[in-house]
Amino acid sequence: MKIITVVGARPQFVKAAVVSRAIIEHNKEHPDNQIEEKIVHTGQHYDKNMSDVFFEEMEIPRPCYTLGIGGGSHGAMTGRQLEKIEEVLLKEKPDYVLVYGDTNSTLAGALAAAKLHIPVVHVEAGLRSFNMDMPEEINRILTDQISSLLFCPTETAVENLENEGFDKRPSKIHNIGDVMYDAAKFYEAKSVKPDALKDQTNSFALVTIHRADNTDDLGRLKEIVSALNELSKKMTVICPLHPRTHNVIKSEGLNLDAIVLEPVSYFEILWLLKNCELVLTDSGGLQKEAYFFKKNCITLRDQTEWVETVASGWNQLVGANAQKILLAVENVTENLEWPELYGDGTSAKKLVNVLIEKV
Repeated sequence: MKIITVVGARPQFVKAAVVSRAIIEHNKEHPDNQIEEKIVHTGQHYDKNMSDVFFEEMEIPRPCYTLGIGGGSHGAMTGRQLEKIEEVLLKEKPDYVLVYGDTNSTLAGALAAAKLHIPVVHVEAGLRSFNMDMPEEINRILTDQISSLLFCPTETAVENLENEGFDKRPSKIHNIGDVMYDAAKFYEAKSVKPDALKDQTNSFALVTIHRADNTDDLGRLKEIVSALNELSKKMTVICPLHPRTHNVIKSEGLNLDAIVLEPVSYFEILWLLKNCELVLTDSGGLQKEAYFFKKNCITLRDQTEWVETVASGWNQLVGANAQKILLAVENVTENLEWPELYGDGTSAKKLVNVLIEKV
């Protein structure tokens, strides 16, 4: 079996690393039933933390194809990626194309495959924020529509697909749990304290802000900064700051009372998650990773695709209102029950087993 995996951003590489490892383990155990995987990196997100060391430490196979397509409008980027991925697929003739999540690279890979009648495997299928203003929501809905195998991370995701009629279609739905939980469990031992924090011993809140909803709306950003400045009077605030957010804060002359870090590596974010008291974020992935490490999370968005974290009490959805953010901090509940919402850490192995059964 030959699989082409399409990725375009660091979180997708982390997910792909887990599945690649499961493929390698399968090949060791089953020499007569091999899976060949080739990785295509679209280059959607440039990340200086994705150096050669990144691939070595993460034990990720290096991409066979690096397309270098990032920047520009959503339409231009997706179109150029679609064209180049199609060229790769025509050359490689894979049995499956595997895509992750909800980026433009996800949609481009799925479209290229579907138009060539190559079955699409979508990891993180069925997620819905129900906010069509989010480009990610459009990407994930369209990718699900043209996928043959839909690997869901949660029961909520399965229910979303069933509500949309997928259970009556030829595509197959599998709840395998979340491959990012596999990653968090596997890489936790490699977590490392950021050099900039070598003298930091105080308890702290981990904060990330990067979504365009917050960075492009000055009113929302001011509310968030105001809340963080007030929070900093009670506890240390550590903020690995996205370049877009940093530029807006600087250009608008805002004052952020926090320890501001350059974007950190995956191993560093794991250390920050393990050691923080609280997470405040507008990231989709970090909400979930906070849950993996049993940390209370306050989400600076109006919707979330990870609704089970809210239902379980570990996540509070507050938007960008300073008063609501600070009230949420006061309302954090300790000693919550921790249901196993995202599988048991063997999601990648389950994924590979399903693929093998299809042969």
